[in-house]
Amino acid sequence: MVWRHEQFNRLAVLQKNKELYSLSLLEISNLTVVYPTRTGKFFAVQDVNLSVPPGEILGIVGESGAGKSTISAAIMQLIDYPGYIEKGSIKLSNVNLIGMSEDEIYRLRGKKVGVIFQDPLTALNPVRTIGFQLMETIRLHRGLNGENLIRQAVDLLTQVGISDAKQRLNQYPHQFSGGMRQRVVIAIALAGEPDLLLADEPTTALDVSIQSEILELIQDLCRQRQLGVILITHDMAVINEVADRVAVMLHGRVIEVDQTKNIIFNPKHEYTQSLIAAVPRTDIKLERFELVHASVENGNVSTTETMSQSLTWFEGLKKEQTMATPLLKVENLTVDFLKNKGLFKSLNTYFRAVNNVSFDIKQGETFGLVGESGSGKSTIAKMIMGLQPPLEGRIFYKGEDTTNLANDAKLRQQNVDMQIIFQDPFSSLNPRMLVREIISEPVIHHKMASVPEAQDLVLDVLQRVGLPPDAALKYPHQFSGGQRQRICIARALVMRPRFLICDEPTSALDVSIQASLLNFLKDLQKDLGLTILFISHDLAVIRQMCDRIAVMRYGELCELAESETLFKHPRHEYTQELLRLMPKFGKDTAH
Repeated sequence: MVWRHEQFNRLAVLQKNKELYSLSLLEISNLTVVYPTRTGKFFAVQDVNLSVPPGEILGIVGESGAGKSTISAAIMQLIDYPGYIEKGSIKLSNVNLIGMSEDEIYRLRGKKVGVIFQDPLTALNPVRTIGFQLMETIRLHRGLNGENLIRQAVDLLTQVGISDAKQRLNQYPHQFSGGMRQRVVIAIALAGEPDLLLADEPTTALDVSIQSEILELIQDLCRQRQLGVILITHDMAVINEVADRVAVMLHGRVIEVDQTKNIIFNPKHEYTQSLIAAVPRTDIKLERFELVHASVENGNVSTTETMSQSLTWFEGLKKEQTMATPLLKVENLTVDFLKNKGLFKSLNTYFRAVNNVSFDIKQGETFGLVGESGSGKSTIAKMIMGLQPPLEGRIFYKGEDTTNLANDAKLRQQNVDMQIIFQDPFSSLNPRMLVREIISEPVIHHKMASVPEAQDLVLDVLQRVGLPPDAALKYPHQFSGGQRQRICIARALVMRPRFLICDEPTSALDVSIQASLLNFLKDLQKDLGLTILFISHDLAVIRQMCDRIAVMRYGELCELAESETLFKHPRHEYTQELLRLMPKFGKDTAH
């Protein structure tokens, strides 16, 4: 990874050129954003002062609700009603954006300021093709038409790592994976050739190779066009790799701003210190994750364990003894997906999503599955859960063949024993159901508790995943992406599973909730013998959580090894490349 070297070079240039550095592209002064409530004003952002000179990447970090995305929304003049900017100024190239007419702001968005939104599914129009949405932006801001317009659209999609770009222009958002949709959003943000880029969690759903390409692309734009970038993320490893300076936020305030190396290796504020300590390490494996100091009041910092240490609901489960045979075994799993549908069935073309994959998972083990988007990880999880029938191969659970379960009793028991946390929380939650109904429904359906008991369980499990009691009476759309993920986790945990599949469970979570959740899973595993299949693109989390790791590429298993063996002595060249591209965080990043 060469990012850090290039980052320091760029920072040195900025520091030497005082005239350039003092000329801010963006200047935020005393910004305060307020939301009226029944009990008074809620200060989402309070007295924030930030600047971004040309050619700099400013990272903004903090937990969910700290005000990071609100700053981005304020710059774009997109504060949701009834929120409003109470005071302050936001100057872009010395022009105050506050007080601009709607027409002036409309011309500014996309042209002067590009935005990469956190949730690509809601940022894209589901009834318009990718090509239409991308070319509409290019046409509006750059005036291109005809072949030049198509060529530019194809070039942008190619730049963000989308293959067969010309063919995919005619596809719709639902035909793309989560990571692919994020790449499309990034392409649209770059379409107007903006001076300032607001990147709100731009790499959340991306694997390390595409993440590397996207961040290098952003760095190139900074270097070549003196583009200013505000990078909002919960991924401190990414911040460590690419940001020139970092602003740390807590409860709507900026509590610390400094050069990245000083924030990472010598943080001044206690909250920043705890935030850094909670980040998964890439240099060593730890037994538990450090917890973030959750509150700061009157100069005092207190540590709060988000997940309850009590395992009351799980006390009815006895720890299972280690079995001679694996808990789960898959043999020669193979599945094909339809690629192009012809007029006649004989003309249909297929691609092999999973090809002859075999592995086993032991009782009480955390088994990791890693690889790029499209490598077949989630497809394997669906086959294990019975949601996708394999073309070939067998699946054994507790020694019994469960490949195509037809027995209602056995299927019902497996549905209790096995639970899955899906990758996309938005599409896996019923938008018409309250959270309490979403979580309690499976418990009631399987007659594990009465309706009143189930309601109590809902409150308990919400507390475990860091959500307040009133969350039970809200709908999924009223939550952020990270909060929706916690709801999905709560729904899985309330079933007291023996075998848990975690498909990117922490991709949308900030470091504090992530640390608490992962510690909670470790506790369940230790006390109850819970077995976990952990699928993730976050190799740092994989290293900390997993006993063994399988690496997938193009639907095939290319390497399987003990966790520490794989990280220290990877055999396959693809594994070596993944580890090389992985953002580093720990003592191995010090210079």
